[in-house]
Order: sequence, then C-alpha cells, then structure tokens
Amino acid sequence: DTARAIEGMPRNTSTHAAGVVITKRPVSDYVPLARNDDTIVTQFTMTTIEELGLLKMDFLGLRNLTVIDDAVQKIRRDTPDFSMEHVPDDDAETFAMLGQGRTAGVFQLESAGITGVCVGMQPQSIEDLTAIVALYRPGPMDSIPKFIDSKLHPEKITYKTPQLQSILDVTYGCIVYQEQVIEIFRKLGGYTLGQADNMRRAISKKKQQVIVAERKAFVYGDPDRGIPGAIANGVDEQAANVIYDEILDFANYAFNKAHAVCYAKVSYDTAYLKCHYPKQYMAALMTSVIDNPRKVAEYIYTCRQMGIKVLAPDINEGEGRFSATKDGIRYGLYAIKSIGRSVVDAIIAERNQNGPYRTLQNFIERVADSEVNKRTVENLIKSGACDTLDGNRQQMMMVYNALMDQQVQTKKKSLAGQMSLFDLVSEEEKKAYEIQYPNVGEYSKEIKLGFEKEVIGIYLTGHPLEEYEEKWRRIISAVTSDFLLDEESGEVKLRDNQKVIIGGMITEKNIKYTKNNKTMAFLLLEDLFGTVEVIVFPGEYERYHTLLNEDEKVFIRGHANVEEDKNAKIVCEQICTFEQAENGMPQEQRTYRQGGGYRRGAGGNAGSSPASAGDGGSSRGGAAAQVPARRGDELWLQFETKEAFAEKEKELYAMLHDSDGKDTVVIYISSVKAMKRLPENYSICIEPEIVNNLTKFLGENNVKVVKKSIEKKP
Repeated sequence: DTARAIEGMPRNTSTHAAGVVITKRPVSDYVPLARNDDTIVTQFTMTTIEELGLLKMDFLGLRNLTVIDDAVQKIRRDTPDFSMEHVPDDDAETFAMLGQGRTAGVFQLESAGITGVCVGMQPQSIEDLTAIVALYRPGPMDSIPKFIDSKLHPEKITYKTPQLQSILDVTYGCIVYQEQVIEIFRKLGGYTLGQADNMRRAISKKKQQVIVAERKAFVYGDPDRGIPGAIANGVDEQAANVIYDEILDFANYAFNKAHAVCYAKVSYDTAYLKCHYPKQYMAALMTSVIDNPRKVAEYIYTCRQMGIKVLAPDINEGEGRFSATKDGIRYGLYAIKSIGRSVVDAIIAERNQNGPYRTLQNFIERVADSEVNKRTVENLIKSGACDTLDGNRQQMMMVYNALMDQQVQTKKKSLAGQMSLFDLVSEEEKKAYEIQYPNVGEYSKEIKLGFEKEVIGIYLTGHPLEEYEEKWRRIISAVTSDFLLDEESGEVKLRDNQKVIIGGMITEKNIKYTKNNKTMAFLLLEDLFGTVEVIVFPGEYERYHTLLNEDEKVFIRGHANVEEDKNAKIVCEQICTFEQAENGMPQEQRTYRQGGGYRRGAGGNAGSSPASAGDGGSSRGGAAAQVPARRGDELWLQFETKEAFAEKEKELYAMLHDSDGKDTVVIYISSVKAMKRLPENYSICIEPEIVNNLTKFLGENNVKVVKKSIEKKP
C-alpha cells in the first residue's frame, strides 16, 4: 500500500543546466513556479512546457568564447581596430592548418580521431567544419568514409531521386542534419513544415509505432492530413521506400545543423586566431585552464611545437594571466601555488605605480604593506619569477628569510615611533648595511626543475625527459593526457581495454599485497603532458620489479582501464627501460596456459597457437579437432554505491588477478541499478576458493554465480 501511494511521484527536483523559459507576460501567469536553491524554476518539466506552447531556450556557456574574447583583448594592444566581425570566413591559411592536422587547442577538433577526419576531409569552408562536428559522433561516424570519398570524388555521388539533390548536395549526398530530414518529408512527401518537424521529433525520440505507421503516409500519402505522398510527387515507389529506410537509419543520429554550425563557427574562430595570432591565442587558451596544470603542460608542449617560447613568470614583466610578449608567452603569476590573486594584483599594482623591482630587498620593502609573506617570496623565487633581480635562485633562497625578518622589525619600530640607524644615514651609506648575498653558484638544473614542479605543478624551463623526446615520441601510442576525463565531453579519449604504449618517468610507487600475500604495485608515471596511474598486478610485478624504481624512465605496454566519470588508468602488461627500447619496444610474447587462454610475457615471438603450445590440443589429418567451447559463467559482485565500489576497487582487482580463466566478472551497483561487465583481461576461473574469498570480502548476499550454456566452438 505504501509503495502504491508513492509510485510515479517525482523522486527529486533538478534544474536544467541551460534551459530558460521565455514568456510574453510574467511566467507565473502561465506555469507554477518554485525555488530550487537560489534559482526560480518552473514546476513543470521540459516536455510539459513544450506541450503548453511556451518558448524554451537552451543557453550554453562555452569556455572557448571567453578564450576568444581574451585573445581579442590581447591582440588589440598592438592592433586596436581588430575585431572578430571583420575576420574572413574563408581564410585559406586557416583551413590549410586544419588540413595538416595542426588542431591542438582548436575547439571541438583537438582529439586524435577528429584530427584524422580533418586531414582526410581537407575542409575548405565553415560548411565542411559543420559537417565534421555533426558526423564525429557515435552512429554518424560510420558515414565519414563515404562522406570524405564523395567530397573528394564528386562524380561518385548519386541520388535516389532528382528531388534529393537540392537537399543533400551540401553534404555530398549523405543525410547529416535534422533539417535535411525535415526537407525530405516536406519536398518529397508533401508534408507541411509542422508535420515534418513532428516526424523529425518522433524519429529522434525513437517512437517506433509512429515511425512504422508513417511509412504509408510518406510513400502513398494521407488525404485526411492533406499529405500527397512521395509517389504523387513523382518519386518511384521503390525509391521512396529506400529513402524512408535511409531516413530511419540516419535520423536516429542526425544532428541539428543550427547547433552544429554554431560550434563550427567557434571552431573556425579559434583556428583563425591560432593561425594568425598564435601567441595571443595560446596565452588566452592557457589562461582558461590556469588552474589545471596537466592541461597547461599539454598546451605548453603545443607551443613548443609551434616554435613559441613559454617564459618563466616574472614579477617585473609578468601579469596575473598568461601574456603575449615579443619573445613568446609569459607564464601567469596566478598559476604559482599558495599565492592568492589579491597578492599578485598588489605586486603588479606597486610595479605599475613605482617602476620595476631592482633587488630582492627592494621588492620585499615595497610590498611589505600587502599580504606578501615568507611562503609567497619563497614560491616566487622557486618559480623563477625573481630571476630578473640581483641574485641567482640559490642566493635569494639563502637570504630571503633574513630580509623578511628585517623588514618586520623595521615596520614594528616605525609603528612605535622609534628611529633607526637607517633614518640617520645617506642612501649610499645604507647599502653598506644591506644583507649581502653569500658567494654561491646557481642550483643545478635538476633542482631548479624540481622547484618549478613543486610550485607551478609542471616543469617549465625544461623537462627530465626532453633529451629522450625523439625516441619517446617514436615509440609511444598514447600520452598521459589521453587518460584524462575531458571537462566538456565527460569522456576520455581512449576506449576501455584499448592497447596502448606509454613512456615516462616513475614518480610514485605504492606497494600492495593481495589476499594470497602476493605483491602488486600502483605507479604514477609522468610524461611531457602529465601523469597517469599504472596498475601492476602480481605476475607482472614479479617479472619487472627490478625496473619499478622512482625516477626510472620506462616504456609500459598495457591496456586502458576506462570507467565512467573517472580518469582512465593503464593495466601493465610489459615494461622496458628507455635503454632497452633502443630500437622500439620489445615484442610481447604469448604462451598458452592450460584452461586459461593466452597469457602475456616479455620478449620473444608473439602468437603461439593453443595446439603448438602443448596444452593438450589434438589433431587428425593435420587439422585441429573441433571441441566444445564453454561460454564462461558469470560472477556477479554487488556494491551498494559507486563510492563503495571505488573504495574496494583496487583490492578487488588484486584478488581477481590471482585467478585465470574464461568466466566473466560483472559489477552491479544496487543504488542506481547499474551493471558493468569487466573486460576479458579480468576474466577468472570460478572456483570455490575465489568465491569464498570474495564472499568474506564483500558479504554473503553480494556474491552470486550465474551459469551459462555450453556452445559449440565455430
């Protein structure tokens, strides 16, 4: 009775991130309102609002629009009349840059996959960019090869009926946009715009009954609704049915062109700025991710590839944000850790008012009345922001404490009305009493880089891997930034279980022990772009433990472990040092284990067959015998919440790795009724021992074995 009373009631109220209802009179005249936190919202859902005939608009906020505006402001310092409104929309150099695959930092076109599409398509217009944006999504991606081939070879384009040419010529004969679906219903079927749009909605919402029933009206017409049909409009009956089938295939994924062209325009604008004003654009782009050191590191690498120097922060030249200079891009002072923006603003304001800082002591004296403290000065020195002053970093690190203490004492005496010795002597005589730098040289390059990493979050003036960059670039198939969750798409660039090779320096090592007391490790590997977590299971740890040392430079072959709403990890399968990989990563060896499938190892030849590996496979007349192959059983493991799973995830994977077989592991999250089958690399052999261990680990009601049937191996 209780369940029936609450069935169908709203579970919770939420606010659409960008949806805004616009009405002629006060909104309360049309719909009831509510307050969700500080936001006034309608009590009706999106669908109800639409059915009432009210205007609902989605206003999307894009970081890249701020980037464009910021870049324009920087450009106007040298070119006051510059405006994006006067930028040509057919700039050949911009399209040539995109066609060459130089898309890093360009809105919507940064990923490796879509960069490949740009290279293949060789876009020549914003119309082409619109098609790329619309096609590069699940579903439409299958049409990309046909689209590119038709664009490059127009003679291959065919139309089922001549009426389609005026609708599809802009997309080389392919249905890409929802607007094209509307036009096909209107021009071929004789629908009104309203009727055609209703069909577009029905198809995109996958309303199967409506879709099936409407075929007859599209082909033969519907007099009751005033629809003449395609045949009446001169379309062959067979062609009309084929066109309807194509509409269903494409309209499920068709993109709204009005949306796509807006994105394409932003893509073009960012590409134009990168092509013609690279320093100003990249400075604005890095400012937009100033609190994300990994993304900053990625764009710094892009700048280096473009031949743009990224200069250290500087209290005499730098700004709070990244800034373009004649020599390159100056690192933003806001990016230095443990220094508040108000402190940076005070330092810049004093410099603008009274000129550049001459010495470290001069700097400390002039900013003494602001919130600058010892930590601030230390981090400025470590970051290189004080390099234009009178000493080297090691000298300044050795005296800044004394200078700060001296300034505090001077300030106290001043407040008490006391006179000091310095009040009675001339400026020349004061210099004799100033704290002198010790006679020491500069820090080594390694120490300076370490300080930069500590206070900025990245290596700026160099990188421990830079001398190996050519080899590193030649061998890897992915970089650490590929494993990061993209803030706009909410996805990582890699697929779950995708094979990858990464290279870098081990910066952290965390040893764990499995239930069977076997050793495994979790590593943090850093490359030129950032870091990624590496899981090394007991078998691989035993084989490669001598290489798993902090600061060791290694290449790792493995597969990506991708989970929803998380940065991806890599599961290690093979490791070699940079020295061992002189001519590329050693080939992976595979041997066959009884009852288990292929097992990975290091070195040697790849791909031994089951029979040749001596696992009991028999043959007659030279052919392997056909044997029943079991489709593995499933082991279901239940967790109450995603957080509960995340808490036990590492220990669980360690337990599973001790078993090797063909049975699938399924993770079930009961709170959201979601399940995920782990990839083949986590397949196990369901035996009483592992079931008992998992039952003790997760609880009796959270482990269940589901039997599957026996199938003939094809």
